[in-house]
Amino acid sequence: MAGSAEILTALRELADSKQIQRQELHDLLKDGILAALAKKHGPTVQAEVDINDAKGEIRIVILKKVTEDVTDEITEISLEEARYEDPDYQVGDLMEIPVEFAEFGRSAVQAAKQRIVQRVREGERTKIRDEFAGRVGDLLSGEIQQIERGKIVVMLNKFREAEAIIPYREQNHRETYSQGEPVRAVLKRIEETPKGPRLILSRADALFVQALFRLEVPEIQAGIVEIRAASREVGSRTKIAVVSKDDAIDPVGACVGLKGSRVQAVVQELGGERIDIVPWSNDPERFAKLALAPAKVARVFSDPTAKTIQAVVDEDQLSLAIGRNGQNVRLASELTGWKIDLYSSREWLERGGDIPLFAPLPEDDTAADVPLSDIEGLATATVAVLESGGYRTLNDIIDLEKDDLLKLPGIAPEEAERIMAILDELTEEGGDAEKTSAAE
Repeated sequence: MAGSAEILTALRELADSKQIQRQELHDLLKDGILAALAKKHGPTVQAEVDINDAKGEIRIVILKKVTEDVTDEITEISLEEARYEDPDYQVGDLMEIPVEFAEFGRSAVQAAKQRIVQRVREGERTKIRDEFAGRVGDLLSGEIQQIERGKIVVMLNKFREAEAIIPYREQNHRETYSQGEPVRAVLKRIEETPKGPRLILSRADALFVQALFRLEVPEIQAGIVEIRAASREVGSRTKIAVVSKDDAIDPVGACVGLKGSRVQAVVQELGGERIDIVPWSNDPERFAKLALAPAKVARVFSDPTAKTIQAVVDEDQLSLAIGRNGQNVRLASELTGWKIDLYSSREWLERGGDIPLFAPLPEDDTAADVPLSDIEGLATATVAVLESGGYRTLNDIIDLEKDDLLKLPGIAPEEAERIMAILDELTEEGGDAEKTSAAE
């Protein structure tokens, strides 16, 4: 039975390449043979198929019931014909008619092959669905297989059978991609197509930033620190809001890491994208203050019906609160889920604001104290030197003089001048804020 031996050899190769159990493939072959028998002998044919993998044999028999009068030639055989083969047959017996595998012919073998291929594909699709159904938001890695019509086709490292793509709209367009390069992306969703499930990956969604923090921050992996909200403008800036289930662990500090090591690892993967990490709060007014960091917010007033926050900031904080092209307030609004309207203290008073303004923020209001790593313009090396000297936040260095900076080992006069210029820009009153406001 050379034909059956060749089929079984092909099955063994298929089992190895597709990581499918041998018994499962035997069942698929049986189904294919039964389909081929039905095509050749009729849809009501009854048969038994026995596969002996060790001997390389496939035993096929068609079963027919012995009757006096035949009404269905596919399932019945007359007593006379049966006794021609064996005189001991009686009415009601089942006669086994051996079938050589070679008798199937080209079309029958092809039918069996198609059935196997179809079932293998269905099995692969099911495995892909089972593997990834609960993994939306997970970080996946692979290799760029090809770039076509703007989309990136990725071959995943641990599940090469899965079809995975990064659509054009899910790419960071400040990055360049080349065939053969390794790539990491977050699983955003699973799409069903006529060819099976397709994994939609993203490097542009805020989910990607969250996945990177899960990778870098053990406290997030352990479930102690949780990212409650995130907003992102890809290639430019991301805000995340974090909360700790353990009062002894600072969620912001856990995400920043020692000397900013954890957040810098994420920033590096994002190509230098700015990241603001703020504590989450279930109080919308306090959360709005925190979300507008690095700006200091004097007062906020909420309208739960319209889900709107009115935030009042001092004149020297207006440009920080607005951000470049309105980015900071826009991301803060997306982070909180509330519409945020910004007002300078002067504008608020002109509008008739009669509520006392500029009440001091609570001491634990972290939004007012910005980590050094979040201050635009400060080099990573400079932040490390400042932190080694005990200065970790903007408030720690806001009142320092140039001479104080020069006392720190590693701070040259030119760097001290640059730090002072950054502090002057952040605390400059009046003119610049008004100009920025007018430009917006």
